[in-house]
Amino acid sequence: MLDVIKNLWFRDPKEETVYINDVAVRIRAGILLAIPIFMSFTLYDAIFVSNWIVDGNTAVDSGDMDWDYHIIYHVDAIRRTFDYSFQTWVLLYGLFELLSGLFVTTSRLSPIILISSFLARNQKPVWKPLVPKRFAWVLGSTFIAVCLVFFNPEIFANWVNTVAGSQVLPTTENYMSPYIPLVLVWICLGFMWLEAVLGFCVGCKIHSLLVWMGILKEECEACNNIDWEEIARKNKERLAQKEAEEKTS
Repeated sequence: MLDVIKNLWFRDPKEETVYINDVAVRIRAGILLAIPIFMSFTLYDAIFVSNWIVDGNTAVDSGDMDWDYHIIYHVDAIRRTFDYSFQTWVLLYGLFELLSGLFVTTSRLSPIILISSFLARNQKPVWKPLVPKRFAWVLGSTFIAVCLVFFNPEIFANWVNTVAGSQVLPTTENYMSPYIPLVLVWICLGFMWLEAVLGFCVGCKIHSLLVWMGILKEECEACNNIDWEEIARKNKERLAQKEAEEKTS
């Protein structure tokens, strides 16, 4: 437990090339998976469910019919209003979690990193470089930022209009299509599911592609992820076996 508190999911926080335990990363992704799941239900309710609340007891037959011979009723209906304060706080916490994992110092502020490291303490660590994971988390932070704009269009519009000094964005309507955050939430849900369940990091693969294209540079993971203890154990077994064979001969 003391080692978890000291090092969290890092192999050695003082290493020049920082490595983290991928087992803890997958546990963390599984915990944070709750955020895109919750947001997908929120957006489904906002986009596909009727914005009108109708009291069935107040429906009155008007005596008229439409062209398809459907009876027309007069009803008392209330237009739903949406308060996304809770969703905003959830997204802000998710943004905090992703950004806090970018650096060794800020990682100590994340309770989920601590919990994930604790849950992974008794499993054999799988060391992965931090840099590709950092790229993936920046990508996820971008998705969250877009969703925050959708849930708070007036606040973002006021910021933009203040900086621009003119009315660039409207403040009385949502200028972003609801399908943009809906698609991003489902993409984020898929990425996190792949990370948590299959250990497949899409952001890391994109980072590898950029390295292959020469846009980014990357340390040799195979060179820096050698299990020296396992190598020493095998060498010891090999020497013991050789000595035993020499004695019998």
